[in-house]
Amino acid sequence: MTTLPAIDGVAASRFQLPPGPWTTVLDALCVCFPKVDRDTWVSRFDRARIFDAAGTPLRMDAPYRVGAEIRYYREVASEVRLDVEETILHVDGDLIVVDKPHFLPVMPGGGYVADTLLARLVRRFGDIGIVPLHRLDRLTAGVVLFSVNPATRSRYQALFRDRVIDKRYEAIAAPLPEATFPLQRHSRLERGEPFFRMREADGEANAFTDIDVLERGTTAWRYALSPVTGRKHQLRVHMAALGAPIANDPLYPVLHDATADDLSHPLKLLARSLSFIDPITGVARRFESGQALDA
Repeated sequence: MTTLPAIDGVAASRFQLPPGPWTTVLDALCVCFPKVDRDTWVSRFDRARIFDAAGTPLRMDAPYRVGAEIRYYREVASEVRLDVEETILHVDGDLIVVDKPHFLPVMPGGGYVADTLLARLVRRFGDIGIVPLHRLDRLTAGVVLFSVNPATRSRYQALFRDRVIDKRYEAIAAPLPEATFPLQRHSRLERGEPFFRMREADGEANAFTDIDVLERGTTAWRYALSPVTGRKHQLRVHMAALGAPIANDPLYPVLHDATADDLSHPLKLLARSLSFIDPITGVARRFESGQALDA
């Protein structure tokens, strides 16, 4: 299979055409991606941004065929570059370790395609094969690991799958003077409403977080959070459920109607460090964020 080059640090996406009544690939894409208007798809065909599995640009009248793989470049009109900068902590033949700022997404999504941490790394290192080994929420800052070597990638992915990597977070949140620390919050997390939020639900626990206090202030405490599992928004939901939502959280415990990011009020959550035994060398490794959370 032909590897298409990245455009502005963004790799081509893949999509397999599902069963349907369409005559052309264009008609199928318009229905399968309703948030992208027809004029945008037409423009992508005109500018040779849509290809078949062999990497050949498709014409706008290309016939629809169920099961065919389509490759296309995602774009966001008038995407604005975020005024935040990442810091490279470590580079070797297997890993790139990055200290991610608040507000920068790791992967493309929503209104962010070219200005993501992954796209920035692809542009910086000229390597379309860079792959994140895990993700942080866009609003969360801190340490992120990327794989650059397909031959060793599965060994590093297993650190997260097998829960043999030590993940330490810090958060600023309201005091919990009645609680006894350290404690563990365990609950069942499920998709909530709207779709991008999570909620605690009845049933067997599937999310576990160890919580301790690092510093007690008058109006806010600094907490140490260690997620045992890695559910979406786990730390944010667990802290809110305890009655100490993380400062500046726009989603929990209630959804705030914010139309734009306020860079002066970041979510007070930081992925402070990652520690593990390197699966290739057997050496103990620890990577720590240089960022600070102001209380």
